[in-house]
Order: sequence, then structure tokens, then C-alpha cells
Amino acid sequence: MINKLVANIKKTEAPIVVGLDPMLNYIPEHVQKKAFAEYGETLEGAAEAIWQFNKAIVDSTYDLIPAVKPQIAMYEQFGIPGMQAFKKTVDYCKEKGLVVIGDIKRGDIGSTSAAYAVGHLGKVAVGNNSFAPFDEDFATVNPYLGSDGVNPFLDVCKEEKKGIFVLVKTSNPSSGEFQDQKIDGRPLYELVGEKVAAWGEEAMGDDYSYVGAVVGATYPEMGKVLRKIMPKAYILVPGYGAQGGKGKDLVHFFNEDGLGAIVNSSRGIIAAYKQEKYANFGAENFADASRAAVEDMVADIKGALGK
Repeated sequence: MINKLVANIKKTEAPIVVGLDPMLNYIPEHVQKKAFAEYGETLEGAAEAIWQFNKAIVDSTYDLIPAVKPQIAMYEQFGIPGMQAFKKTVDYCKEKGLVVIGDIKRGDIGSTSAAYAVGHLGKVAVGNNSFAPFDEDFATVNPYLGSDGVNPFLDVCKEEKKGIFVLVKTSNPSSGEFQDQKIDGRPLYELVGEKVAAWGEEAMGDDYSYVGAVVGATYPEMGKVLRKIMPKAYILVPGYGAQGGKGKDLVHFFNEDGLGAIVNSSRGIIAAYKQEKYANFGAENFADASRAAVEDMVADIKGALGK
């Protein structure tokens, strides 16, 4: 799947991923009203609004982008109907040829980690049959529990030719409370980066590993160091746009081949119609505003990379 991600990025010339993180207050009133008219102001109604919102944005942007990243918490908060909307979103995006990064941030050990890996990336046996429950292409993984938590995901990735993105240096302000702590004079995130590189050696695609890393756009100097530590790892870069990251901050996340990183924007794209820059589209044309935001993001990053 890392090969497909790279191929999609080359085809679109857009090293970006759209974060499908729908909060109800991002969803225009007319979409909510239609869903509530059919299902009531219920969990089912909320899930339907999310699904229709996602579908419209995907329909407007899929030809411009290589991948999407649905954040599972935004669906879990609406219970079983929300999870059904998550699955419908995953399946629809794959039908459109997009790579799906399940932002699930799982991190456990043993049989529990194996169950997460099977549920999101692999197949589960039921009698004589097997099923791919959620069937994302990649998943985000928290490495805090060490190799015991990551190896079950690696096993499934090798079997299914799928991938993971391991949290290394996250974009949030308090990430340094743990990630920047020094061990023998070196910050913890560097040691995690070295481990990501080692895990990745066991699971290589053509040019890049199945094992990628999450490194926030808000820490460009750290990204520069981590790029050297993990030369074969694709870096998923959150924190662009709404969290302050700009194209010029991202140059060192990429390798000399212009590849090696994929930049995420969530509300900056899916709620673009709420921004002053795209307000002329109006809530009725929210998906067109998202397309314009994608085009602007691609231009910003291409300009920074000198393309």
C-alpha cells in the first residue's frame, strides 16, 4: 500500500491528505436539516449528516488528492451509527481510488494490539470465513508501549501489504512534556524515530517502508533531524493550516526526490467555507470551498518545494 500511496502522490502531484474529521458544527445547516428530517435529531441523524458531508467533500476533491485520513473519534462519539458512517466513508473513498489512513492512534500489547491490527488493517476469521472489518490502508499507532504494541501491526502489514504511521513528534503544544525529554542527552522523539527506521527495515515497499512516522508541521527543525534519522519512512505531517504550519515550514520533511512526506489538513479544508477567504462560496457550496482550499494548499506546498 505504500507503493500505491507514492503512486497516487506522483499522479496528483499533491503530497497532501484531507482529514475527514467532521464535527457537527462543521456541517452546514441544510445538510443537518435534511438528515434530521429523515432520522430525527438522533445518533442516526448525526451519522447521516456526517456521511452526506463527507461524500460531498470527497466527490469535490478526490481527483486532486492522493489520500484521506478519517479520525475515528469524530465518528465514535456518535456510537454505533457513527461507526457505520466511518465504515461507509472508508469504503467510498477506496471506491474513488483514494488511499485511506485510519487515524485510530491505537497502542496496546499482545492479543489486544493484534485485535486492533486485524480489525483495522487485516482480516478476522469467523468460522470458515474471513472478513476485513474496517479495511483501512494505513493506521496511526502509538508506540508508548514499545515493540510489544507495534509488532502485531507489523505482522498484519506484512501479510496484507498495508502500513502504519507511528507517532514520533506530535504537533500539539504539550507534546514536549514526554517527547522532548532527554535520555542520555538525546530527546525521546529521536530514539522513537530510530526505532521506526528499524521496524521499517523489516517491511519495505519499492522505495519506502510500510512503517511511516507522524511528525508535526509545527516543529520544522525537529522534522529536519527526523528526516535524516528515518530516510525510508514516509512522514505524515499534521498541523498544517489551522494549527499554524505553512508550506515553507515543510521543506525539510521531504527527501531530495520530492517525496517522503504527506501533509494533512483537516478543518482547514472540510470547513473551508467558514473561513473569510472562502466565504463567497457560502454554506450551500461548502464542497466547492473545500476544493478551492485543496488547490491553494497544493500550490503553497509546491511553491515551497520549488515545483
